[in-house]
Amino acid sequence: MKKKIAILGSTGSIGNSLMSIVGGDKNIKIELLSSNTNTSQLIKQAKKFNVKNLIITDPVKFILIKKRYSKYYKIYNNFDNFDKIFKSKIDYTMNAIVGFSGLNPTLKIIKHTKKIAIANKESIICGWNLIQNELKKNKTEIIPVDSEHFSIWSLLNNYKIKKNHNLENLIDNIVITASGGPFLNTPLKDFKKIKIKNAIRHPTWKMGKKISIDSATLVNKLFEVIETQRLFGIRINKVLIKIHKQSYIHSIISFKNGLIKICAHNPDMIIPIYNSLKFDENLNLNLNSNINFDILNNLKFTEVDKKKFSVINILKNYPNHCTLLDTALVTINDELVNLFLNNKINFTDISTKLIKILNIKEIKRLKNFIPKNYDEIRKINDFVRLKTLKLCIL
Repeated sequence: MKKKIAILGSTGSIGNSLMSIVGGDKNIKIELLSSNTNTSQLIKQAKKFNVKNLIITDPVKFILIKKRYSKYYKIYNNFDNFDKIFKSKIDYTMNAIVGFSGLNPTLKIIKHTKKIAIANKESIICGWNLIQNELKKNKTEIIPVDSEHFSIWSLLNNYKIKKNHNLENLIDNIVITASGGPFLNTPLKDFKKIKIKNAIRHPTWKMGKKISIDSATLVNKLFEVIETQRLFGIRINKVLIKIHKQSYIHSIISFKNGLIKICAHNPDMIIPIYNSLKFDENLNLNLNSNINFDILNNLKFTEVDKKKFSVINILKNYPNHCTLLDTALVTINDELVNLFLNNKINFTDISTKLIKILNIKEIKRLKNFIPKNYDEIRKINDFVRLKTLKLCIL
């Protein structure tokens, strides 16, 4: 029987990587693809893989594509139609939608899938308590796809998420690594001169613009520490960030029994993506998986320069559970990155304004409230987004 899968955000870098894996596998049937604006790529994918169900969230693109292709595909404009699309639980879903927009489809598709692979860290940060409830209720397995969290998940063999054990009793600390991004060796005094073309040019990983900017500011590591706390229940002060320019070691876990486990692989997102889909099958990825002793003999780890990458200081006293402050954090960053990519603010403004806005009294108080439902999170997202725009450009 063919494995039935869905790919949300199929036209982005993660989605395209997964499509390349699925390409030669006759045992996989894609039931659904989704995109926001890249409809030309979406239609190419649908034709190539004979996919009948498409979701296009951009309203203008939806109207144009539905008018032209409705006799070939079932085309929807939101994520409220999963009941129509899926008659029974599919085997696997990849959520590769970027930013806050990924949370709503995550919550809605969980009941329709046996496994959900999430490359969208913002979903986990903003709505982990809601996601966790849906996972338990629907007996759905979650697999994190970020290289760091996938490596932790694989080292623990899904111990915490699947068996609901308290890892605090077993683990001293977890190390997640950072390449340092494109500006690791750039003096702080030169940060104001940084241009978009330089910020999106990551030296190691091939990623989309938004994720590349987050890597350049190290906001991605800020998010990943919080994500580690949510997924595995380890307190934030036990999650350490080390600069590891070689990007060969992705996580290190120090256990209280004296064991230390390390996950290493070449810096290629195809590895966690592939294994999120085929982890239990032990199939050959056909990549060069030889151990790189040149790197292992010269491993180097250094501390994060918190003056250059000041967003890491946000972790001090950050809550160890889901609050509405998480939504504010993600929303402010989303808007600041968008403003930078549209030449409305400079590169250093992303970090300085993020810290400044988070410390505004009406934003700071959000840490006292646990999100009750998606609508509450969405309202905070709308409020904080407008507040950020007002403070930055109006």
